[in-house]
Amino acid sequence: MPARRALQHPARLLPLALLTVIVIGTVLLMLPVSRPGGEGATFVAALFTATSATCITGLAVVETPTYWSPFGQVVILTLIQVGGFGIMGLATLIGVFVTRRLGLTTRLLAQAESKTLTLGEVRRILTRVALIMLTFELVLTVALTLRLALGHGYGFGKALWHGVFHSVSAFNNAGFALYGDSLERFVSDPWITLPVAAAVIAGGLGFPVLIELTRHLRRPGRWSLHTKVTLFGTALLLPIGMLLVLALEWSNPATFGPLGVPDKLLAGFFQGMTPRSSGFNTVDYDGMSTETWTVTTALMFIGGGSASTAGGIKVTTFFLLGFVILAEVRGDQDVAVFDRRLPVAAQRQALSIALLGVGVVGLGTLALIAMTGQPLDRALFEVTSAATTTGLSTGITSDLTPSAQLLLAVLMFVGRVGPAVAAAALALRSRRRFYRLPEGRPIIG
Repeated sequence: MPARRALQHPARLLPLALLTVIVIGTVLLMLPVSRPGGEGATFVAALFTATSATCITGLAVVETPTYWSPFGQVVILTLIQVGGFGIMGLATLIGVFVTRRLGLTTRLLAQAESKTLTLGEVRRILTRVALIMLTFELVLTVALTLRLALGHGYGFGKALWHGVFHSVSAFNNAGFALYGDSLERFVSDPWITLPVAAAVIAGGLGFPVLIELTRHLRRPGRWSLHTKVTLFGTALLLPIGMLLVLALEWSNPATFGPLGVPDKLLAGFFQGMTPRSSGFNTVDYDGMSTETWTVTTALMFIGGGSASTAGGIKVTTFFLLGFVILAEVRGDQDVAVFDRRLPVAAQRQALSIALLGVGVVGLGTLALIAMTGQPLDRALFEVTSAATTTGLSTGITSDLTPSAQLLLAVLMFVGRVGPAVAAAALALRSRRRFYRLPEGRPIIG
């Protein structure tokens, strides 16, 4: 009985569920039918691809359109959908589980604040998750299918398949594409890149935000603090990312230089958006400057919204820490965020998740450099992309040694389950003591 209860704990259920899906995906991708020539994939290629798809990352050691058969591509698409829905659904269940474990007063406050994670709404919540995902994917499928058929000369069957695959990959922030150059061939086509970007942004907002917007879109006064912080952070980071990429790459002959002004603006918007965890690119990252890599690495580390298909430490974590710093600079006794006082427990959780993320990226980068001898900028970019489940690459993924590729696979898995598990564990382990230790004041700074 204790072992069974341990397995039902959300901090253990999520990684076990994802690991099971990865194992099944690896076995399926190693079957001869998964490759065009009838020869099964290698273990490393199958495991890496299954992990990347299930953890909705997008990094690849082989080219998806040529290495995998239609059956293999369907397996990848299924893993993306299962991984995306599983993350959102299980994250919601974790929220309900956490709420149920807290005291009555805290439960009522959490219910009033979230407006979605109530104990009696689990089935309805997961149904809404599925409906939201399918609606976005259906709309994007129609848009891409029509554009590919009418604007690029694709046959209807091919256009439909490409539309379905890229819509699922986009909303789930997976970054897998049926083109060897990702979406670079569409760099000047807003009818492709803008709908993809819209789906990526929507998927990266997170389920709690999406469902709250469907209820109170025109009544921002009823938005929860989480929704306000997520939308504020997203609205701030998108133009910042776009402007920085444009400024750094405007005259680069290997990237934005040959493009006209409208195409530069379109590419700048897409490349400023995609580090938030989409994994798609319309310009080759291998040709970008080190400064752009640095900006992209920072955006990848921040990531998207909580309980979303995006990765990173999450927008809310990053901006809540910013509000903590602002309160400290001002000398305020409490941390105020949009007319709400931020609990000390939330501040500790945000700090813990951020520092855990720094530790994973730092140790992963050191390990990759030691294993491959890659320069620091490329190793840091690759590790951050894997650990934040973003899926962008400077082009070294397929050239790494098998051991280094396995390292990235582990980082993708840790990056996908880590923040959710850490948040649940921190909340579930909170307890009230009936005494307080004497205060000590070490020198800070």
